[in-house]
Amino acid sequence: MCLRLARGLRGCGVDMRRERASEQHDSEDHERNQLDCRHPGDDERGSAPGADELDVRDGRIHGGVIRADGARSFPAPGGGRAPVLILGVFVSIEGVDGSGKSTQARLLEQHLRGLGRDVVATREPGGTELGEAVRQLVLNGPEMTDWAEAALFAAARAEHAAEVIRPALERGADVVCDRFIDSSLAYQGIARDLGLDRVLELNLHAVRGVLPDRTFLLLVDPAESARRVGGDGDRIEREDDAFRARVDAAYRQLADVFPERIQSVDGTRPPRDIAEEVLHELRQRS
Repeated sequence: MCLRLARGLRGCGVDMRRERASEQHDSEDHERNQLDCRHPGDDERGSAPGADELDVRDGRIHGGVIRADGARSFPAPGGGRAPVLILGVFVSIEGVDGSGKSTQARLLEQHLRGLGRDVVATREPGGTELGEAVRQLVLNGPEMTDWAEAALFAAARAEHAAEVIRPALERGADVVCDRFIDSSLAYQGIARDLGLDRVLELNLHAVRGVLPDRTFLLLVDPAESARRVGGDGDRIEREDDAFRARVDAAYRQLADVFPERIQSVDGTRPPRDIAEEVLHELRQRS
């Protein structure tokens, strides 16, 4: 998979809608078809085709579940002017260590719950028993090779997408996730120089079409990131300044590659101001 495919996935999200009643008798086959993001030209082993073979039209990989329309909306009740997000929106929060991701994920969760919405707040690595075990291993365990690190993150993400995120979206819940696929692209794909395309391909197989509707990238200077983290961080947070700079540059590159999905936000402002911008952008994009 090459960068042309990455650019073809700009603004990707998940369309979990089902044609229920008329297809109930064939639900298992229907679900397999919805989850199978392979192009009909794939071989029987299910390997990903080259970029030239992919049928990418109108921001969508046809035959799969990947879409580019972002979060949906209905008019506000009572004829109000502000749009209201439809249920089933998947939002990820990204950024370098110390950028304030967790704070913003929590504030967004609180706001959505205050509206009476069903919200699943989760994190990566984590969110499942396997994910939390991987989190402990990769963040606080022994040193490991870069590919071992990337593979562990992808394994945790596969379980997370299948067991937590997809079921939540299918029942109409919102999902707010502290880190998702872009973390692997930034940290392992670009900063560790494993290759954006290779890490993207690995993770697209892992998540099977489960991708955020909207991603908010909190930007802070690498020096500010180091100051906020301090000297007692985890294995990755203890990386040197050069690595922090590469991660920062990687995230900015991803914002250029996926401009329709990733919204860059100044992470140095007060948390409540950032939260207001996040909510405004969600409404505007819905």
